[in-house]
Amino acid sequence: MTRIDRKPRHRLDPDSRRGAILDAAANAFAERPYSEVTIASIAADADASNALVYRYFANKEDLYAEVVRLAIADLMSRQAAALKALPAGVPVRDRIAAATEVYLDHIAHHPDAWAMPMRQPGGEPPAAAELRADARRRYVQGLGSLLDPSDQERHGYALWGYFGFIDAACLRWVDKGCPDAERWPLIDAALGALQGALGDWGA
Repeated sequence: MTRIDRKPRHRLDPDSRRGAILDAAANAFAERPYSEVTIASIAADADASNALVYRYFANKEDLYAEVVRLAIADLMSRQAAALKALPAGVPVRDRIAAATEVYLDHIAHHPDAWAMPMRQPGGEPPAAAELRADARRRYVQGLGSLLDPSDQERHGYALWGYFGFIDAACLRWVDKGCPDAERWPLIDAALGALQGALGDWGA
């Protein structure tokens, strides 16, 4: 006897199925805290079964970490493209401003998901936290390559401190609803903080 109590699923090739699961997971984690999202809810949103999700991902932590990894990779790719599109000879301040503007676009797309790690420290699995820490290290290195600062300890702290300032300022921006009118005041404040910490753009 043919069963009719199951919702028919669309057949997808493996890459498309994995992509559908990742899209469903990204949307779920953007809307709800990590602890409130289940594999079952992701599977349902992806028109898949729990078993099918586990075919591609070992567990929820593995799936979440992949969502974070892809988001970081996409952000870095878009920032690199924005910098590449700038004409030669653009001042370093304007290059950092362009990369920061892309970052604000990224935040505004899913503000609550971006803010969650800071609002709920320890609320995401270690694998994802390590991905974010590694991304921060690469951002500091990238900023250093743009500025070419000296070996003074002050300048090392200035680079790391810039991203701490950005985090705090952007969290305030998210709390206010990511108003477009306040994008450039935020960017100007961040650039001013960096310049003040360095002492000079040519440090």
